[in-house]
Amino acid sequence: MSDTDKPDTPARNMLYDPTERRIRSFVTRAGRLSTAQAKALETLGPRFCISYQKAAFDFDAAFGRPAPTILEIGFGMGDTTAAIAAAMPEKNFIGVEVHTPGVGSLLKLIGEQNLSNLRIIQHDAFEVVTNMIKPASLAGVHIFFPDPWHKARHNKRRLIQAPFVELLSSRIAPGGYIHCATDWQDYAEQMLQVLAEEPTLANTADGYAPRPDYRPVTKFENRGLRLGHGVWDLVFVKR
Repeated sequence: MSDTDKPDTPARNMLYDPTERRIRSFVTRAGRLSTAQAKALETLGPRFCISYQKAAFDFDAAFGRPAPTILEIGFGMGDTTAAIAAAMPEKNFIGVEVHTPGVGSLLKLIGEQNLSNLRIIQHDAFEVVTNMIKPASLAGVHIFFPDPWHKARHNKRRLIQAPFVELLSSRIAPGGYIHCATDWQDYAEQMLQVLAEEPTLANTADGYAPRPDYRPVTKFENRGLRLGHGVWDLVFVKR
């Protein structure tokens, strides 16, 4: 999720969790909920939000049907997630996000667009993938514009690191894919290196990939492109 998509300012630092002995890639934000977001959380949350648990959950039961399932990590305010889910009604989508205003925003979009193929988990993505997603169960993973942690001393906090990519790949079925996008060139270079070094993944392109048609261009991305900023997509498939 890019800085422009983040709901609010940091409330408390959650970068290091002593119980997990790992550095987190996000900071929790006590964002203000709009009236519409709060109403969506109250009325739609019980139906479309899945509680975190330290046990794998059944996709077919959660969605009421069997279908290829895509996991999106860090959906921000949910506009891209909702657009992709609306364009692919034959697939199921699980969005993971820690920030409450973003969850409320996506729930609002689910209600407005009558989307039945979307579920939300409000929790740390590492723990969700580790404990709730069965091995080889996903058809794909989307990670669009994660926090770049652009200062060199903060690069270790970036989400796309070798151990996490290895974990993600273990949850993707053969022939499935992982699609990352960023507007920070040095992060794109790191992503390319990390993904290319994961032996269970194969690049679909010679380096960076063209933007797949299913990923819409956000208003922030359009603004950056007009200013001459680059955007890099990476699409790797599970061997």
